[in-house]
Amino acid sequence: MSEGQRFQLGTIGALSLSVVSSVSIVICNKALISSLGFTFATTLTSWHLLVTFCSLHVALWMKLFEHKPFDPRAVMGFGILNGISIGLLNLSLGFNSVGFYQMTKLAIIPCTVLLETIFFRKQFSRSIQFSLAILLVGVGIATVTDLQLNVLGSVMSLLAVITTCVAQIMTNTIQKKFKVSSTQLLYQSCPYQAMTLFIVGPFLDGLLTNQNVFAFKYTPQVLFFIVLSCLISVSVNFSTFLVIGKTSPVTYQVLGHLKTCLVLAFGYVLLHDPFSWRNILGILIAVVGMVLYSYCCTLDGQQKANEAATQLPQVKESESDPLISVEKGTGIINDGVAKAPVWNSNKDLHA
Repeated sequence: MSEGQRFQLGTIGALSLSVVSSVSIVICNKALISSLGFTFATTLTSWHLLVTFCSLHVALWMKLFEHKPFDPRAVMGFGILNGISIGLLNLSLGFNSVGFYQMTKLAIIPCTVLLETIFFRKQFSRSIQFSLAILLVGVGIATVTDLQLNVLGSVMSLLAVITTCVAQIMTNTIQKKFKVSSTQLLYQSCPYQAMTLFIVGPFLDGLLTNQNVFAFKYTPQVLFFIVLSCLISVSVNFSTFLVIGKTSPVTYQVLGHLKTCLVLAFGYVLLHDPFSWRNILGILIAVVGMVLYSYCCTLDGQQKANEAATQLPQVKESESDPLISVEKGTGIINDGVAKAPVWNSNKDLHA
């Protein structure tokens, strides 16, 4: 099996793991919050991260992966930013209507595209932009019901979108810059994320629910679902870093909207949630957008691979006979060494 085939197989595995684990934890948390009344989402997330860190520590002790320390300031900043983005998303949901919160989540994709274009000079073809637009329209039709605006909620949503985009872009760039795996990055950043949410979680949950997480009555059924949610979260957190590292923040957001559609469908089938023709139409349009996005990414990836292949003979020619390449203007001589033209690769296109 070639390296390219291994990469594609690993990407498919990461995407599948992310979808299965995310849909599972949503269903589990919905039962915990809606049926059992445990509404302390931020505190629960801090427990998720704590269990994830403990699981990775055991895996490190069993030598399932290698610990690779790198810039501690980058790790600390990344971990705290991730924790803050989670808290802000919960505040956005608390201070806004469900419809406006869904619009906030939809805004993450165009914001990520904008930031990557401005600061990383990443190019998105018109076909990819068109497919993303179709996807966002479909998810919007399926999920957005009302748009009640208020100043505080709008500010929280804006901050949530910005911090989430930056955190997900950092997840991708840190793995590339420091050459660390998703497991190594998650292991080192988990304590900072968990600490941030563990400190602010009870305060935020109290502000949003007017209840005290420490005064809640923990029945055996509640404890069972909390433990189950924490165990599933290990897979969710790991697959999140894995998907962003192997693809891109934009592809991860596209995958997130696929999960939203699946959650709506499973909610209707398993939990008998209300379902309308508008939901069905929105999900179908969103699926069309996802298929187009995957197709366009594949085409662009093949095009870049072909461009790279056509430049390889020029590279070999410049290395074998630099004088000829200089006369033809196809190479650059620097201290007697021929340098080949450089082209950029777009990892998003391998998704």
